[in-house]
Amino acid sequence: MGKKRKSDSREPDDLYAHSAGAIGVLGMVFAGLTAIKVQLGLPWPAAVALTVGALIALGYGAWWVKTRVVRWWSGTPADKPAAALAQDSPAGPAEGGDAAVAAHQELTTVMVTAGAIGKEQVIRADETTVKDVRTGTHYDFLVPEGRTYEHVEKQLSTVAGMFRVSRLHLKLERSRDNERRVHLLKLHAPPFTNPFPAPDRQQIEAFGGIPLGHDVTGTLAGVPTLDRASLLVGGMTQMGKTTLINGLITCLLIAYGEFELYLLDGKFCGLTRFEKVATRYESSDDPAVFEAMVDELNNRSDARYAEIKDAARARKPAPKFKPVIFIVDEAADFFSSDETKEGKEQARRIAEKTRSLVAKSLESGISSVLLTQRPAQNAIPVMVRDQFLIRMCLYVASTGTAKVALGDTYFETVAPINPVLLDPDIKGQAVLFANGRSTLLRGFNFSDEFIWSVVDQVAARQKKTLEQAPDSPLKQAIELMQKRGIDFIPSAQLAPALGINDTADSVQGRKLSALLKVTRGKDKKGVRGYHLADLTAAAMSSS
Repeated sequence: MGKKRKSDSREPDDLYAHSAGAIGVLGMVFAGLTAIKVQLGLPWPAAVALTVGALIALGYGAWWVKTRVVRWWSGTPADKPAAALAQDSPAGPAEGGDAAVAAHQELTTVMVTAGAIGKEQVIRADETTVKDVRTGTHYDFLVPEGRTYEHVEKQLSTVAGMFRVSRLHLKLERSRDNERRVHLLKLHAPPFTNPFPAPDRQQIEAFGGIPLGHDVTGTLAGVPTLDRASLLVGGMTQMGKTTLINGLITCLLIAYGEFELYLLDGKFCGLTRFEKVATRYESSDDPAVFEAMVDELNNRSDARYAEIKDAARARKPAPKFKPVIFIVDEAADFFSSDETKEGKEQARRIAEKTRSLVAKSLESGISSVLLTQRPAQNAIPVMVRDQFLIRMCLYVASTGTAKVALGDTYFETVAPINPVLLDPDIKGQAVLFANGRSTLLRGFNFSDEFIWSVVDQVAARQKKTLEQAPDSPLKQAIELMQKRGIDFIPSAQLAPALGINDTADSVQGRKLSALLKVTRGKDKKGVRGYHLADLTAAAMSSS
């Protein structure tokens, strides 16, 4: 307290001293100005300007001398820029050691600013490899201890901005040997600026799953399997959905082995190339046709589940079923309603049956692939959309529309890719979202000749399988119709050929169903009988 009072008592004296000094300086300056004016015969403004200029020059000279003396004393080169010093100085102690190491300045700046690593952390230059590849620049580096690959993945959009490119220019890959290792590719040009050639049969067969297209590097990309998974594809019209799905079916025919293909062509001609090998093919936009196919597949699913239960009760291995893949183009048309009471009831019924098929049939080996060019909020009911485990979205005009195709929470996932950013002039580009990961790819554009060769090969294999099947009433019925060259045969004509001599239609129907295990249909005139396509589908299913 004493010291404080003593200090306070000196404050008036200091104030007086400073005031006196200031008055003295002003007096000296005035005297100097008067002397200069008298000696040189200058007017007052010129004398003031000359004096001020002299004082400024003396001040700068004193600062220059002081700076050089300080630099000489500290040993710092005077001509070395501050930025260069920062580049050359050690980044800090090496993790796990005492020696100082250099930072990779570009990656450190990018990752710190993006928030992928802490402000006090660095990307070490001795743990970084940068090389140019055919499509871009590849960075292979380790993030600091305490950080992992996922910290970079979560900030990928910001990282892209730091590199002055879009999110679509970056491809990130996880290392298999170290969670801290990051493989980052920065493309030289926007993705798919130059198209990649379609793969050949050998490349498709060598892929470990079902290829759906090329990724941004030209590598085949897709899904491991469609077993126990269904696929929803959305995108605006003329964006390449039909070409993409034609590529998918072609790859399935090559790489998936034996399976049954159900096709509903809502475009009337989009899937026609594969009619020859389809277990059932329909070209229609009638919701009743869609409902009939869904009913057939739900019935098959129920029958398969019954076999699974019987095997479990008998303590036998679960039966293995031939995969069934149901592909529907322009699926949204089949969920629409004409707003009549009957139309609304039909739409509700179809939605519930489709939800059941997609959700419950996976264990029985039945997968669904639905495509729509109207991925609007109500185009495909939410109760149906929520069942799809794999999703693809081509170019759309809004983020809201992308959420409909990819899921309401898609943009909360790790490293999402916004389909709004895709180039609408490059057809077939799509965001694939599977197993929690997003991949930008472009579907294959196979030539018609290649597709036809694949279809013909599968058709020949199917024909051989039918010919080698053991004799049965079903096989007899198929051969009879093929011999006559007909696609439909009334029950009254088929029954006698199979040894059924009853004339009553109801009796014929029961006995034929028991023999063939196929539900009767009707022709355009309402006559009951059997379609060759249905009989062939049943034969292929049992083979």
